Amino acid sequence: MPRAKESLVRTFRRDISREEQGTYIEIPFAMPEGTETLRIAYAVESRGEPKATIDLGVRDAGKVRGWSGGARSECFVGREKATPGYTPGELTPGEWAVLHNAYRVPEGGCTVTVTVECEPETPRWLKGDLHMHSVHSDGTFTLLENAAVMEELGCDFLAMTDHNTTSQNAAYPRETSVVLIPGMEFTTNRGHANLLGVPEPLDDFRVAGQDDVDRNIRTARERGARVVLNHPHCRHCPWLWDFSADIDWVEVWNGPWSESNEAALDWWHRQLASGRRLVAVGGSDTHRPHPYVRHAMPTTWVYARTKTVNGILEGIARGHVSIGYAPDAPFLELACGPYRIGDAVPANGDAPEEVELRAERLLPGDVVRLIGEEGTVREWTIGGEPESGPWPETGAGARTAAARSFRHPVGGGLSFLRAEVRRHFAEADRTLLAAMTNPIYFAKGEEGLEHDRHDV
Repeated sequence: MPRAKESLVRTFRRDISREEQGTYIEIPFAMPEGTETLRIAYAVESRGEPKATIDLGVRDAGKVRGWSGGARSECFVGREKATPGYTPGELTPGEWAVLHNAYRVPEGGCTVTVTVECEPETPRWLKGDLHMHSVHSDGTFTLLENAAVMEELGCDFLAMTDHNTTSQNAAYPRETSVVLIPGMEFTTNRGHANLLGVPEPLDDFRVAGQDDVDRNIRTARERGARVVLNHPHCRHCPWLWDFSADIDWVEVWNGPWSESNEAALDWWHRQLASGRRLVAVGGSDTHRPHPYVRHAMPTTWVYARTKTVNGILEGIARGHVSIGYAPDAPFLELACGPYRIGDAVPANGDAPEEVELRAERLLPGDVVRLIGEEGTVREWTIGGEPESGPWPETGAGARTAAARSFRHPVGGGLSFLRAEVRRHFAEADRTLLAAMTNPIYFAKGEEGLEHDRHDV
């Protein structure tokens, strides 16, 4: 995984005299380009009585972005979230300032120590759930309950995709670390599709035929939504409209692994083999407490530039997506030199000669596969000792999850490679998919030179 960029941390000390009581004081600082989150903390050292009261706020180059008075000793401002009393939004480079109101200052004055931390954009893997319901349609979880469960699971994002309604997008809770992606499940009598990324993708969901479906998809796209074909081979609500609909992504993994998901995976693979580069995603489709259908099962991992709605959706659009059955499932990552999952490796003299599959949290007995358009091209069964050393032990010789690295030469006319892990689950007494990746592609000619690389 890429190394996180270091935050820029600066500390300022400002003496405030009794004569400055009742005035506003600014401590200016430069906001660097590419900042994702601003964090401010301060402490006050009084010299005498009464104890000093110094209020806190912050301004950007054009306006005050927040004020908490003397109620808080720290705050943060991000692009989509902020401490209550502060306004999220773009962190435009330029001169900003910490604001203080010298409300009460003792005779001997006081000293304010301010720490300003600018956390930079750091591309990294984020995990979450792209298909979930709430009390805004036929779910029983409130928005707060869904967010709290995802936070407890250590997830980074969720999309509340209630059926044919967008009221949930206007009621998203702000005081959560989870990124809340606007969503709606476009629900018809002949199939479902998620519309992600905008608060109101449609004005009217009702359709009578294929032309209406195409028109609604076109409207959602024009408004900036991403269109996901949901559980296309579900026994209860399959996609019976045209499969050539103008979609962005397909939900190949819906809830616990099943024959319906296997059929969706097979369909998606045929699309890839035909040359259609369609991104695969997963979603739990959680509605209510259930022994098997649970939040973040499956978990969709996205390599994103920023922990924001746009950053996550951009990462999915680039195909930087890996999926596991749960947050603690095996995690898979494919790389070919500087290229990663979703990228196209150019066909030139500088192209890397090997693909590396990095896998975490594998267990003995897991079957790891590299798959091309014609099927499995390489397979490993995990057993014995890993190449990098003995299995970690938690007790008397106990074998637990471990990381492994596998390599395969590029060549043989492959158009793409993707990876899977199959595992035997004792509770189901079946071997099921435990994790999968989107493909890494092998381009012809100069194709793929503009695709993102590891260092973006």
